[in-house]
Amino acid sequence: MKTLYLIGGTMGVGKTATARCLRDLLPHAVMLDWDWCWDARPFVVTDETRALVLDNICHLLGNFLRCSAYENIVFSWVMHEQAIVDEIAGRLPLCETACRVVPVSLVCSEAELRRRLDGDIRRGLREPEVVGRSVARLPLYGKLRTHSIDTTDRTPEQAARAIAGLAPAKR
Repeated sequence: MKTLYLIGGTMGVGKTATARCLRDLLPHAVMLDWDWCWDARPFVVTDETRALVLDNICHLLGNFLRCSAYENIVFSWVMHEQAIVDEIAGRLPLCETACRVVPVSLVCSEAELRRRLDGDIRRGLREPEVVGRSVARLPLYGKLRTHSIDTTDRTPEQAARAIAGLAPAKR
């Protein structure tokens, strides 16, 4: 049986680092990060660009699910609304590929989130306005039908092990 891990969380919570660790922990695994589907300058958010990115994501995830080389597919994106998680899952060939979905929300304390984002800003990896947007989204993850993993005092490796324990894969 295939497993699709949908890893959501606000900017700076550790999605990409955790997803990479999870990919490396699981057998026959592949990872897709939403940044690879929407790395544009300028970053323009419209109905058209949202639809384009969602189509790209679902197309790539569907191809990974249909590929016999992969048992575990790891996807990370902000996914701050249940409708986003539901739409992605609803557009994928889950029955056709005998795939179970493990939806996860990564969260952390506001103080830790600010500390991580401030570090990214100092290193030139993020713009300062990300802090307000990210902090505002943090409470939204408690409303989702997902497994919540608090990364405040966890390394990405520890968070990945916690996620892997939610749906033990064939080793």
